[in-house]
Amino acid sequence: MRLLAIARNTLTEALRQKLFALLLLLALALAASSQFFRDFNFGSSELKFIADFGFGAIVFFGSALTITATAQLFFSEIENRTALTLLSKPIRRTEFILGKFLGVAAITALFTALTTLLLAALLWHRENALMAAQPEAFAAGRLVSYGAVFAAGLLQWLKFTLLAALTLLIASYSNTNLYTVVVSFFVLLICHLQYLARDADAHIANPVARFLTRLLGHVFPNFQLYNITDQIARDTALPGGLVLTAALTALFYNAVILALAALAFRRREI
Repeated sequence: MRLLAIARNTLTEALRQKLFALLLLLALALAASSQFFRDFNFGSSELKFIADFGFGAIVFFGSALTITATAQLFFSEIENRTALTLLSKPIRRTEFILGKFLGVAAITALFTALTTLLLAALLWHRENALMAAQPEAFAAGRLVSYGAVFAAGLLQWLKFTLLAALTLLIASYSNTNLYTVVVSFFVLLICHLQYLARDADAHIANPVARFLTRLLGHVFPNFQLYNITDQIARDTALPGGLVLTAALTALFYNAVILALAALAFRRREI
């Protein structure tokens, strides 16, 4: 009940922030405008371009929302001294961290659900128009797998929860909001390029450098695991267990990262 109370309060504060409304409107507008840029797809199929463009907007604005909202909601409690009031009651610091995480997970779930629903509606509308104009191209049925669209949205949300946990870990020992936001964006970049460390592992002869590269490849979660936009085409089946593997990976990393964040916050002076 204490966790839910903190999470509910965090969600309420996030919804009151103008940042959430601004980023949500920008993401919705950018996803909706994807159909107007379809002539600049450089040869790729129109529906694939709309999907890539839309998910690109979701990833960009969703990552910005996750980092900034997590840092702001955490440090607002510290700067306004409300954390002292909360922690003076029978609320553990671990519960404070987990409550903040659940609140941010809820707000990113709302963001991802709304933007993914809009993108699916745009794809459905445009595909119906193409089916009427070019029926021969759709003789075998629809070209878009809408199950894969919603699965891709779910995976993006799992990635946002990982990013929220990493931001909380940084905030648990950081002294400023700005430092947390900047470092979190660098961590986001590392996680997106983490697969390069694993690819380079096999080509490094120095054992020390190979160990460090391998360590880097396993310490940071691989965000490329949550990118399945190439599987949205109807004739491309989702690999078996991909969503389950990504979910279990996110659960494992979230548990470890949040445990470290709670440990660091317990040793912090407020």
